Amino acid sequence: MDYPTLKSIIEGLLFLAGEEGLTVKQIAEITEQRPELVTDCLEDMKNDMQKEGRGLQMLKLAGRYQLATLSDHAPYFEKLAYSPARVSLSQAALETLAIIAYRQPITRVEIEEIRGVKSERAIHTLVNKELIEETGRADAIGRPILYGTTKAFMEYFGLGSLDELPQPELFEDTDQLEEETQLLFSKLDEQQQLTIEDIEYKEE
Repeated sequence: MDYPTLKSIIEGLLFLAGEEGLTVKQIAEITEQRPELVTDCLEDMKNDMQKEGRGLQMLKLAGRYQLATLSDHAPYFEKLAYSPARVSLSQAALETLAIIAYRQPITRVEIEEIRGVKSERAIHTLVNKELIEETGRADAIGRPILYGTTKAFMEYFGLGSLDELPQPELFEDTDQLEEETQLLFSKLDEQQQLTIEDIEYKEE
């Protein structure tokens, strides 16, 4: 195995290892190379990344080597992490979001009655992604929280207004809440995919 190939393999191994990282001994055993050679490769890789101004750096923590991003780039990573348009939603979250979009303002209990399952986690996820928000309190025992969609929700699905959502008239029987919710999920999922594809196209 030549030196450049070894460096390339080590980089791939560190990428797969993630935050756990790898020790020189582990890398040496996997690549079947001398520990001294592996150490030289790691140091060369570390220096190369610094000289070339790469977006990744080599760290050695507690005897383990790992790849990490640069602290100077943290503001950009935060934008990615908190951008709703860049985060996919689970079926449970998207189904819950569909119910809220059409029936807002609505309480958690009402959402759970429609879905037939607990929805606390899905609601928590949607609030964290700023797709829904508290819009007030219901005039009922315990004054439960009412939820509604946000401006971020509109941007997420590329909507100008809630009127652009698939209309309820499309349902043959609006009393079949489970069937209605599933269809809403499908419609919103299509909107989501179109929005994400459009964003990726523009970025290219």
